[in-house]
Amino acid sequence: MATCFDSSIPLSRKPNSSQPENHSFNYMKFCRSSFFDHVTSIPICKNRENALHTRMILEEEDHDKDKDKDEDQDDEDEVEGEDLWLKMHEEAKLDVEQEPILSSYYYGSILSHKSLESALANHISIKLSSLSLPSSTLFDLFFAIFVENQDIMDAVKDDLRAVKERDPACISYVHCLLNFKGFLACQGHRVAHKLWLQGRKVLALLIQNRVSEVFAVDIHPGAKIGRGILLDHATGLVVGESAVIGKNVSILHNVTLGGTGKVCGDRHPKIGDGVLIGAGTCILGNIKIGDGAKIGAGSLVLKEVPPRTTAVGNPAKLIGGKDNPFKMDKMPSFTMDHTSHISEWSDYVI
Repeated sequence: MATCFDSSIPLSRKPNSSQPENHSFNYMKFCRSSFFDHVTSIPICKNRENALHTRMILEEEDHDKDKDKDEDQDDEDEVEGEDLWLKMHEEAKLDVEQEPILSSYYYGSILSHKSLESALANHISIKLSSLSLPSSTLFDLFFAIFVENQDIMDAVKDDLRAVKERDPACISYVHCLLNFKGFLACQGHRVAHKLWLQGRKVLALLIQNRVSEVFAVDIHPGAKIGRGILLDHATGLVVGESAVIGKNVSILHNVTLGGTGKVCGDRHPKIGDGVLIGAGTCILGNIKIGDGAKIGAGSLVLKEVPPRTTAVGNPAKLIGGKDNPFKMDKMPSFTMDHTSHISEWSDYVI
């Protein structure tokens, strides 16, 4: 009698597909392959050639199905982006119904545009223009970069969602695009950073200067910023040339990611994914703030902060102590919880 072992249970065929976010840290699971993983599922029989041929056909069919699924996922992602722009159109129409006096403003800013790329380029170019720097020139520059760089537009959409989800003051996506200067400053930086990488440093520095003058946000065009960023209020934010900000980071106003003043080259902080940085914080030097860490408001950070820990104070200290710091189980940049466990660190009362 032929003996068959079933090893047909597949691993995930879409490791890069989006997964439900529970705001918790997921730990990698390591598995050791069993004996059954190495044993063929083809029966031991005389017609082995036919069995092999059948298996090849089945594998080809599975491959075609996987390819179709991947294409369907790409289509879903594209529709999701389109839905965001359609949603903003609907929000704009509702706003005009409530405030007819803004009809011309909303038409010129949102409703007359066929794409998010066009509306965003138009709005930022108007904001950053001056008597000697016409908005038409800036529009052509911004629009070309948005259209030619899908990664930038993906980051823009993630930033929109980040602001809407994390900031209770944001009432709609269109409200974010039109009125949130932290969001607009971040997108201005994305364009400046692209120009910096292209070697167009004079133009990149000009955009940095205009963003600083208009939005009071000073981000060097050499700084690297991930996607899903919330710059809440944003006034007084300063980010140095060699700073790196990871994905899904939330930063409040009057934050400085600067150097120590004594070092050249790579001299600015590296902020991990999911970090929350409170208002008035200074993080100085080429130090690492680990993934999911939280920096309390008004802190001065001069040394590395481990992942998922909370640092607060001047100079900053770890909640729970250096040897056994308290570890968070949720990303603070998502929860936007600024005070948990900090009250346990100090008995100070006004």
